[in-house]
Amino acid sequence: MRLDKFLWYVRLFKTRSLASEQCKKSRIKVNNQIAKPSKEVHEGDIVEIKCTYYVKTIKITALPHQRIGPKIVNQFIEDLTPDEEYQKSDMIRYDLSPYKPKWKGRPTKKDRRDIDNFLNDILNN
Repeated sequence: MRLDKFLWYVRLFKTRSLASEQCKKSRIKVNNQIAKPSKEVHEGDIVEIKCTYYVKTIKITALPHQRIGPKIVNQFIEDLTPDEEYQKSDMIRYDLSPYKPKWKGRPTKKDRRDIDNFLNDILNN
């Protein structure tokens, strides 16, 4: 079975053309070798997919005959990605997030005034 078809069948990519495009950009390896979209994959092959923040590693356990539902994907692939990769991805996403906790860092002028007013109210009462 073609690599791009397999990646689309097991829902690792939304469209087959996206899977093919990632192969052409050398972001997908099969058994530690850069693979073209037409590469034939077999059961037992290890596929590495370079995502934005981490490398996803899967093992092919069976080959589907058509696009499968998300509930039965685990019958066809085994996720070998270490937990450290997912944690690294989460940390990078958190660091790049525009929404950071308000209490981190120096308080703004408004925050400082609110704190002063609160403390003055407590001391005066």
